[in-house]
Amino acid sequence: MRRSATYPTDVKLSPFHFTPRKGLQISPASIGVQRRTVFPLPPHRSPEDNKRRTISGCDTGRKDSVWVRDCTALPCAWLGRQPGPPASEMGSAGLARLHGLFAAYKPPGLHWKHLRDAVETQLLKGLNARKPRAPEQRVRFLLGPAEGSGEKELTLTATSVPALASHPLVCGPAFTSLKVGVGHRLDVQASGVLVLGVGRGRSLLTDMYNAHLTKDYTVRGLLGKATDDFSEDGRLVEKTTYDHVTREKLDRILALIQGSHQKALVMHSNLDLQTQEAYEMAVKGLIRPMNKSPMLIAGIRCLHFAPPEFLLEVQCLHETQKHLRRLVHEIGLELKTTAVCTQVRRTRDGFFTLDDALLRTRWDLHSIQDAIRAAAPRVGAELEKSLGPGPGTQQLPGPGWQWDSDGPSSASKGWTAAGQRAGADEGCS
Repeated sequence: MRRSATYPTDVKLSPFHFTPRKGLQISPASIGVQRRTVFPLPPHRSPEDNKRRTISGCDTGRKDSVWVRDCTALPCAWLGRQPGPPASEMGSAGLARLHGLFAAYKPPGLHWKHLRDAVETQLLKGLNARKPRAPEQRVRFLLGPAEGSGEKELTLTATSVPALASHPLVCGPAFTSLKVGVGHRLDVQASGVLVLGVGRGRSLLTDMYNAHLTKDYTVRGLLGKATDDFSEDGRLVEKTTYDHVTREKLDRILALIQGSHQKALVMHSNLDLQTQEAYEMAVKGLIRPMNKSPMLIAGIRCLHFAPPEFLLEVQCLHETQKHLRRLVHEIGLELKTTAVCTQVRRTRDGFFTLDDALLRTRWDLHSIQDAIRAAAPRVGAELEKSLGPGPGTQQLPGPGWQWDSDGPSSASKGWTAAGQRAGADEGCS
């Protein structure tokens, strides 16, 4: 049952006025006004506001209409809504270029977890700093006096206003966390090249581990002291003389150490030295242990000798920084004296060198994207040479690697965007 409206005598019914703003073209004919109703405002208004106001409504009868207020509807095409990606897709182009490996330079005194967290924070800051798209425009009908009219009559005016529901200040940043994996770790006192993997690049860290690639270190030692943890900062245990130590004696000890470790390397590689395959692998330098093994030294030499200090270059596998400090201690004992390690610095980790390592001032989104793109061909070539193609082996990034650029559908593994996370293999972390 339709209720009829009672019109006061002091209210003058006037035509329905529309004032298009921001390019909107709305007319009563295009809207199709069917009825016009006058009713008083709620009783909580002030006496001045309780005057009768002219309010018009329309009913287009369309299912694709967006309703404004109670009885006013406009088709969606009139609202100025432009199709575009949601807030979680902002920065997806930069996100797609973050899948891969890169190297950072870890300074001494910094824990590798703090470095990883700092890199993750800078990446999120760069992704969320992208300029957001313009907010959607919605039509709202606002009460106000008719333009160009001296009367106190109020009419509805169609106005285009921004919809702020998807604004970053309302819904928060689009990217809240992402996974960054760490390869062969460095302890707090050590410094040098630290390889990190972002996104799908974290699975390549496992491939690097399975490839058993060698790493280079520069180790600095100090003669005449012995501590409980083989480092300069440890508790002093013993002091000795070192005047009898010469460069020739040091080189002889290093040659003996290298020879014994090379025999152990061949033993752990499970190769028959009488075969052609073993000869070809030895020529190419691909003889590596097939499984886990103790620390193996592929090469060691003295770079600088100025007693009591000396500097060594060590090429090794399956090592830890504590093993290298113990090595300096054992070299001191072989020289009939004592020695402590004052510095451990990694100069190469597989196919990443000091030239590839990003300093702290370059731990930002654009620098990391450039480093990942530059290292991708080398990563693919080296891993393919070390592991070889086989059944079940994932495609590695090579010289012809095509980076994803079609949005987050190809870049969603292991990421959390707008509070949602998709599963991914964690690899080495």
